Amino acid sequence: MIKQARFIVSNTDVSKCPPPDKPEYAFIGRSNVGKSSLINMLVGQKNLAKTSARPGKTQLINHFLIDESWYLVDLPGYGYAKVAKSAKEKFQKVITQYIQKRENLYCLFVLVDVRLEPQKIDQDFITWLGESQVPFVLVFTKADKLGKTVVEKNMAFYKRELKKQWEELPQMFLTSSVDGTGRDEILSFIKSINES
Repeated sequence: MIKQARFIVSNTDVSKCPPPDKPEYAFIGRSNVGKSSLINMLVGQKNLAKTSARPGKTQLINHFLIDESWYLVDLPGYGYAKVAKSAKEKFQKVITQYIQKRENLYCLFVLVDVRLEPQKIDQDFITWLGESQVPFVLVFTKADKLGKTVVEKNMAFYKRELKKQWEELPQMFLTSSVDGTGRDEILSFIKSINES
């Protein structure tokens, strides 16, 4: 369980991130996939990460210090059409630099809306992570919006699509920010990495 979570810094420059002396777990996904809501659910605070009904709200790298011992990082969403092309390219550059250069990034949590069929932008991003040898897991969000059977069917479909490219599938978590589904599993996963 998380006892303390506090906001440390927001920026667009990887070199200005906190010193890389603690394990870091970053959350990323398409705009409006529910990153900030998931972070708030994990830490048990309503407003730690700023949520918005307007996609593309997170445009900075946001660092949150957890129990004074590891970082949770909220990254800008990718693939939101209403942002100007120049701004979008800037986000992508920031994201790429962060993922490739941050030596204390232990795992990237890639968020995917379980209600949607596999999106090309997510698949391209996941492929790039594989090629770049970035450790990542998949987190399916918004599980409360569908019945259990549909959720299972959608996840199975996603796995089948991934198996076309991947020999070994990444670990997957099913979550809901509304009812807390997946909270214990994700925190246990982080704890096991921190302790290994």
